[in-house]
Amino acid sequence: MNGGAAGRTPPSAAVPPATEPPVLLAETPVPGAVPRYEIPGWRDRFGVVAGITARGSGPGPGFDLGLWTRQPVEEVMGRWREFRGAEPGFRAFVMAHQVHGTLVAAHSGPGGWIILEGIDGHVTAEAGTLLLVTVADCIPVYLVAPRARAVALLHAGWRGTAAGILRRGVERLTGLAGANPPDIVIHLGVGICGQCYEVGHEVMEGCGVAHAGPGPWRLDLRARLADEARRLGVERVTTSPWCSAHHRPTFYSHRASGGTDGRMAAYLGMLPAPAAAGR
Repeated sequence: MNGGAAGRTPPSAAVPPATEPPVLLAETPVPGAVPRYEIPGWRDRFGVVAGITARGSGPGPGFDLGLWTRQPVEEVMGRWREFRGAEPGFRAFVMAHQVHGTLVAAHSGPGGWIILEGIDGHVTAEAGTLLLVTVADCIPVYLVAPRARAVALLHAGWRGTAAGILRRGVERLTGLAGANPPDIVIHLGVGICGQCYEVGHEVMEGCGVAHAGPGPWRLDLRARLADEARRLGVERVTTSPWCSAHHRPTFYSHRASGGTDGRMAAYLGMLPAPAAAGR
């Protein structure tokens, strides 16, 4: 989520100011060896697993799941193996090397641990496939079409937000599921809050957010995404109150750490029928 040049939104496309206060929904801790937080109610209401890993209380780097870091490979792979074993019943785990773009890939078919290149969003209509994005300030966006039984998970930093990854995710999910935007439920997960996210002109302009004066400015990406979701016709939108920077003892923050922190894995998947029935 570092500032930089990106495709700029013309002034005519500026995003209107927020018209509704956020509906807050705080992720809650999940008991067990893997430090993680879950979106409350989604497992029972929608039959999905939806959450994010956390730093944990162990020594050293904690439960860092960053694949492109300086952590010893055997330690990172060991943590990934532990995480993948925490939710039995999933046969496929899908993630990618993210590039702050808008490519959203659909997944079906073979199982295993699948790592792709150049993708920032995932969508599936298959139970037993767990979608993954890694974050440490960027916003994980969880989308569920409950009646159509399909889900999508997006990695939304400022560049992806400016380029329209949310619109692309909604389009991909509705196209795959045969649903309409009002059928979708969205949660904007753990990420950096507006108070902590100080940005320059190119970020505000790129995201289409009005700004005045010499700057720098503070950008609330989750509020920006919530406004866009409503304009796209999604009526049920919730926002996490957790801030990756404010709550750095619990989560990882690239910005608050000066670029040295690890990565969390946000995850979303439909439970296979036996697992869903057994809950």
